[in-house]
Amino acid sequence: MKPSKRWTRAAAALGVAMAATAMTTASAGARPAGPAGTSAPAAAAPSPTTLVFDKNPADPTNSRLSIYRNGRVQKSYRAGSGIGVKDDCVRNKGWMPNGDWRIRLKSRTYDGRSIKGYAVYLQNMPCARRTTTRTEMFIHSEMNRDGSQGRSEPRRWDGVGDYKSNGCVKLRPEDIKDLFTRLDRLGWPTHLRVIS
Repeated sequence: MKPSKRWTRAAAALGVAMAATAMTTASAGARPAGPAGTSAPAAAAPSPTTLVFDKNPADPTNSRLSIYRNGRVQKSYRAGSGIGVKDDCVRNKGWMPNGDWRIRLKSRTYDGRSIKGYAVYLQNMPCARRTTTRTEMFIHSEMNRDGSQGRSEPRRWDGVGDYKSNGCVKLRPEDIKDLFTRLDRLGWPTHLRVIS
C-alpha cells in the first residue's frame, strides 16, 4: 500500500528533527575539562521521543498530534489549532505556525486565566510572514485545574466543536492525560515540531 502524502510529510519532518538532534549530540561530543583537569559531566542524551503536530489544511480542527519513538509512531491523537483560519499570522484565530516550538513547561495542574489542568506551555514564535509573534501557545484541553470537567465552557469538553482554539494545539481531556502518561514513560522531547 502506498503511503499518503501527509504521512510522507510527517515522516520527512520527523527525519529532519532526528537529524538535528543527532547533529546537536555530535557537536556536543567534546567535553570541556572540569575543575582540576577532570572532565565535565556529559550532557544528557537527547530523548529519542519526538512530538509532531501535523496540521490538516482541509480541516485545521481535525489535525493530528503524534508521538514518535525512534522514528515509529507510538500514538496519534486528533487535535485542533485555531478556528479554521489557516493564516498563522492572525492572532487568536489562525492556526499554529510551522516550526520547532521549544517546550517551556509541562504541568498537570496549570492555573492560567484561560487554560487550566493538563497543559504544555510553548515558547513564543513569529508567524510565517514575521508580522506577528504568537504568544501564550499551549498544548491543552478544556478542564478544571485538577483535571476534572467543569459545568460550562471553557472548562467542559462538549464534543468536536471544542477542538477549536485561539491557535493552541487542543486535545480531548482523555487524550492529553494519555499524552502525559505516555511521555512520562517514553521521555519528554524538548520541542514540538509543527508541520502542514
